[in-house]
Amino acid sequence: MITPNLFRALRPGPVEVDGRTWSLTVHELGVLRVPNGKLEACDPFVTLGEGPVVDVPAGDYPAYVTVADVSDAQDGSHLREAYLSLRFAEGEVAAVEAATNADEELGEDEFWMVAVDAGTVGFVDAEAVRTLMPEGDWYEDLFENGRDDSWFALMDSPEHLIEGCANIVLPLATEGENLVLAHSGWGDGAYPLVRTVDAAGRTLGIHIDLLVVGPESDDQ
Repeated sequence: MITPNLFRALRPGPVEVDGRTWSLTVHELGVLRVPNGKLEACDPFVTLGEGPVVDVPAGDYPAYVTVADVSDAQDGSHLREAYLSLRFAEGEVAAVEAATNADEELGEDEFWMVAVDAGTVGFVDAEAVRTLMPEGDWYEDLFENGRDDSWFALMDSPEHLIEGCANIVLPLATEGENLVLAHSGWGDGAYPLVRTVDAAGRTLGIHIDLLVVGPESDDQ
């Protein structure tokens, strides 16, 4: 079980992990458009259009990455992304639970997992991926095409947002439909998709927990 006090998405400041004190910083990644209410979490370079999909109210939601400074000197020399988040409402977190749809029942401590094989996680509207991505070789045409607007170049550019993250308009978008992405903490693996809720059960946020902070932290 993930308890609210151990879940540190969108909560900057010091955190103790395995006897060490790290500092967390929250960075804004702009807005994600979810016009069809089908929020997909995926590795955008490997499983775009194939990741788990959660039903949410259609709308535009602010996106954030929570980054941990895991360096011994706490000087910013070793940073790891800890959470990729969408905020749906302001409020106090009362519980952290698996993000699923109403007709999906999971056992205790079971989660939908985001499979990662390219060291990256992202959020996108699933229907937008289906209709607004071109035919052809996405890797050569979009991801790594040698241009400054390639997806890899934007993710690696500190001028775009922060290094390691990007907010990218889909190639065939007509109304700004986009995706947000970030490096995945320690790298490849499978990461739980969770939601934070308030005492009334209202969804405050949906997050990909990259298992950098908390009881399952894995310093590789």
